[in-house]
Amino acid sequence: MATDIADVVPRLTSLSHGGGCGCKIAPGVLEELLRETAATVPVAALLVGRETGDDAAVYRLNDEQAIIATTDFFMPIVDDPFDFGRIAATNALSDVYAMGGTPLFALAIVGMPLKVLPVSVIREVLRGGEAICAEAGVPVAGGHSIDSVEPIYGLVAIGQVAPGTVKRNSAARSGDALVLGKPLGVGILSAALKKGLLDEAGYRRMLDTTTRLNKAGPALASLQGVHAMTDVTGFGLLGHLLGVCRGAGLRASIEFSRIPLLPDVTRLAAEGVVTGASARNWTSYGAAVTLGESIDAARRALLTDPQTSGGLLVSCEPAAVDDVVSVFRQHGCAEATIIGQLIPGSPGIEVE
Repeated sequence: MATDIADVVPRLTSLSHGGGCGCKIAPGVLEELLRETAATVPVAALLVGRETGDDAAVYRLNDEQAIIATTDFFMPIVDDPFDFGRIAATNALSDVYAMGGTPLFALAIVGMPLKVLPVSVIREVLRGGEAICAEAGVPVAGGHSIDSVEPIYGLVAIGQVAPGTVKRNSAARSGDALVLGKPLGVGILSAALKKGLLDEAGYRRMLDTTTRLNKAGPALASLQGVHAMTDVTGFGLLGHLLGVCRGAGLRASIEFSRIPLLPDVTRLAAEGVVTGASARNWTSYGAAVTLGESIDAARRALLTDPQTSGGLLVSCEPAAVDDVVSVFRQHGCAEATIIGQLIPGSPGIEVE
């Protein structure tokens, strides 16, 4: 009797020590690694470099055009190879949208254990990435592959933007409102999946949010009153918001009750279904965060939960909030809402 390939191929998530953006090096460790590296040689045309840990590099070609360049890759967050490819590609393209740009083309980054995974499975990963790129209207024009111990997939994403509409994470202003485009909880759902605790409905919800392109980026960047944007990924909401605060020299005040959450993640977090990356994130930047009495361990885990292909976080004038939310909803982000504001003070975050 023939053996079904599903009976002999291991689960993708069993082949890696982490998954999705939870694979990221912890913020504190990353800061230590970069502290001793040489400073970037000043180049007038380099509009955005690595100074504030922004989502992508931006290089000005002329007064009307600038190129956005970014790369993002990780190990499997799900077991279905096609879904893994889709999630990884959506996540990589998000950095272009977060700068206010439009993707032009992509290059695939592929590392696969060839002695463990059959070519048919690897091809499904690539096909998933190509499907998302087709949805975004960009070709996968090439790439690079290696034989690796753990499965890895992602993209180099190249985009374009008008220099005047680039949205840095450091350009926020005091008094700005903070609007989040997608609900939190992807890392918690991925932990539940790995433990066999995620039902089909939960998996579909996770897949829906992680494969939803942040196409709202360019339209948001063109709105009067939008000052800064970033996307929320592996460092969690607090980590990426802290990057905005430090870049702008401001303090953030957010209300936990306003933050959109994926269904069931509060219960799962309360039961201890969280990722190791959540605790690493808190260790890295918790000293800069003040939590109110209502923020228990489960809520803190949600605030630091690593988001794979998370939502855009927008800093805008209060008068622009309605327009920002409207643009989000026009692009399929029905949960978009205001979660707090930026205020004068030493860089940090207050959560009530």
